[in-house]
Amino acid sequence: MTSTAVTTQTLVLGFERIDAAMVPLVGGKAANLGELTRAALPVPPGFCVTTDAYRLATDDRALHSILDDIGRTAPGDTVALSLHAARAREAVLRLSMPPVIADAVTAAYRALGDDQPVAVRSSATAEDLPFASFAGQQDTYLNVVGVDAVLDAVRRCWSSLWTDRAVAYRAANGIDPRTAYLAVVVQRMVDSALAGVMFTANPVTGKRTETVIDASPGLGEAVVSGAVNPDRFVVGENGEIVERRLGDKRLIITSTSGGGTTHVRRDRADDSYCLSDEQVRALVALGTRVTAHYGSPQDTEWAIDAAGKLWLTQARPITTLYPLPPAPPTGDLRVYFCFSLAQGLHRPLTPMGLSAIHVLATSAANLYGLPVADPVAGPPAVCDAGGRLFFDITTMMRDSRGRAFFPRVLDFMEARSAVVLRRLFDDPRLPLSNASRWPLVRRLGRLAIRFAVPVQVVRALASPDAARRRLAVLERDLIRRTTAPENLTAIERLDFVIATLRDEVIPTMPRVAPSAAAGFFMLGLSGALLGDDARPGDLQTVLRALPHNVTTEMDLELWRLALTIRGDAHAADLLRTTPADDLATRYLEGTLPAIAQQGLSKFLEKYGHRAVAEIDIGMPRWSEQPAHIIGVLANYLRLTDSQQAPDALFARGSADAAAAVVALTERARSRSRARGWILGFALDRARQLAGLRELPKYFFVLALAQMRRQLAIIGEEIARAGTIERGDDIFFLNLRDVRAALAGQDMRDVVRRRRAEYEQELRRRHVPRVLLSDGTEPEAQATSNVAVDGALSGTPASAGSVTGRARVILDPVGARLEPGEILVAPSTDPGWTPLFLTAGGLVMEMGGANSHGAVVAREYGIPAVVGVAGATSHFVTGQQITVDGTTGLVRSA
Repeated sequence: MTSTAVTTQTLVLGFERIDAAMVPLVGGKAANLGELTRAALPVPPGFCVTTDAYRLATDDRALHSILDDIGRTAPGDTVALSLHAARAREAVLRLSMPPVIADAVTAAYRALGDDQPVAVRSSATAEDLPFASFAGQQDTYLNVVGVDAVLDAVRRCWSSLWTDRAVAYRAANGIDPRTAYLAVVVQRMVDSALAGVMFTANPVTGKRTETVIDASPGLGEAVVSGAVNPDRFVVGENGEIVERRLGDKRLIITSTSGGGTTHVRRDRADDSYCLSDEQVRALVALGTRVTAHYGSPQDTEWAIDAAGKLWLTQARPITTLYPLPPAPPTGDLRVYFCFSLAQGLHRPLTPMGLSAIHVLATSAANLYGLPVADPVAGPPAVCDAGGRLFFDITTMMRDSRGRAFFPRVLDFMEARSAVVLRRLFDDPRLPLSNASRWPLVRRLGRLAIRFAVPVQVVRALASPDAARRRLAVLERDLIRRTTAPENLTAIERLDFVIATLRDEVIPTMPRVAPSAAAGFFMLGLSGALLGDDARPGDLQTVLRALPHNVTTEMDLELWRLALTIRGDAHAADLLRTTPADDLATRYLEGTLPAIAQQGLSKFLEKYGHRAVAEIDIGMPRWSEQPAHIIGVLANYLRLTDSQQAPDALFARGSADAAAAVVALTERARSRSRARGWILGFALDRARQLAGLRELPKYFFVLALAQMRRQLAIIGEEIARAGTIERGDDIFFLNLRDVRAALAGQDMRDVVRRRRAEYEQELRRRHVPRVLLSDGTEPEAQATSNVAVDGALSGTPASAGSVTGRARVILDPVGARLEPGEILVAPSTDPGWTPLFLTAGGLVMEMGGANSHGAVVAREYGIPAVVGVAGATSHFVTGQQITVDGTTGLVRSA
């Protein structure tokens, strides 16, 4: 925006003229202060020097050139960003303030009173928003007195838009520097006797019914900046102060006569609380009003002046709170379990991905005998929040059988969630019900009879080869049943997708899972037969290099392709030296060297339906976007140590497993010949069948890929009709939206909004495993997972110990793992596993002993520990760490 596009009427605005819709003009801080003023809350008066003023003052060609340099700099290049930021600050400070701005600021300041002390604060256009708080990224000047001092502080605030920390923050969050503008708030100072901050929800536990207050004498800057150890008060739902914590309050910041502030340090701590109970209650009442106005919990700043008057000096959303599922109609406490994390999925699902799972949940409920009226909405127990899938497990948590069964299952899948759930057993808000067990028994019995589960188990144990042949037939049948007829209309195609998700996918799972379940039953029987004869890691060794695992077969096939390509020097060099995105483009154009083109085509013909985050129907499959799998293939070509080659590791793992079977059988035989024979049979069947555990998900993802193709066809059609902009926008609609789009409803704004929300959620680092309907994250109240010797503790997943360099990876797409490095990840699904082939060890924040990552790690014979809280933030790439997969400890080497 140039100087010709602004008017003097918008250069300076009083708070009473500002509302929440004016963020682009006044920034987040001023918009909030305007909202609070218009809501008749006790806000000190003031005005805003708008972004129009900033743009008019900084309409300078040299500055614009510097901003272009910042935009072209990679977010990780902190040195270059810092240099450009310094140039931008200097350029802003050199600019002269246009007289029209100086006159407007002078008039507004004098309207506050003669030489009125004011606070001059930056108000960025992207700060204090619901999805990202930029608080503290720009500068603040307190107790500014006089026109000249105010004008100088405004200029310095403009300059602070380009501090190192602000530039780096925007770069990391993908914000174009050319769209960063700054407004400045000028607000009458409160000469506070007491001040601090107040969160109208507990920012640590997430509990929406608690208010947290930090308070200290003097100006609030001491508390906001963290320079003082304040008093803390936690107030419960009924107004009771449930926690008091006395701070030392050694530092007091006060206003100085004539301008500026003074820091006073006390020799000893203040041993009395600075707020009375009455003042705490007054603050809570004020916070309740602010929350009610915004409809969401707020992070506020407040002050109490010498006369005892309470002032509200700022409010912004608490951006760290995780969004809640829709509130239950009864208001009773509900317990939500994050199914996304249990599936190794940390990132959000697309709207279409969530919608498809709601229909699949309908299928599961129907199968169980609990019919769902609206198949697209899904059963009430399935909900989503923050783009993640949650299950309402309250009924299970209030049932003694559910308490016994579900956490025990999670011990193997997601052990940390099991610990959290068991802590809730003592919560008086979750009393046990006296429901009869017979409805559950009858439903499970009907399912077992309908799908002949006992017969499948017996047949699998009698002949594993025959069981695998039956599963191969079932795969071909699933492909046939999920292939749409040709020449369908778009609405018929949509109906086919919904009907297939509702009727075909879930009923396949009970026909697939019993064979693998038989293998794990045999493993459990083996453990019982061995008893104390089994040492730690023995049974894990038996599970190394399991045959017939579709995921490890996929990874090894990709390795064999790498070996084939390595025989062609030109093709190998091309893959090693060319960016994966460029290679993917050449593959899709059919212009890779023949050996690579044909090999990849054959691989993707079989496995191209897979993807990272593959349970999300909205995620592109490898056949559509092969850059990730090509990048992994190129990484395989860098592995030159034949002893570390994946096929060699797999062969050694198989030999170790065979030796373990012999040794364990001999131990059992020493007790009795019959025990030895039974154990040998059980261990053999465990190895023959347990590898099939990946097939249910494989079949599930195969069907999703089939439905994704149909949705993509529909997307192209509604894009041609103009109701969305491009075909893949369909994955940011839900199934009901698609029907509306086919009827002609314009969905372009819906898509834009949901894409923005999805991008925001991609940046979220923390997702709760268990969430209560009052916002509490029970795990946040748990003790730390740091062991007494300084190591992080988790669940042992794959025996052995390894020391190596950590590689922290949050998203596998485009990631590179050097041979022997230890992969540290939040979670993994099958889309991650090609990285495992070159890994020296594995550390995961999520998972249990039988989670996907744990199983694959055991099969590759790499030491692994899962369920390690905070691993991706505790360790850094390049750090030497030791992973002990037998004890479950991870420590710095």
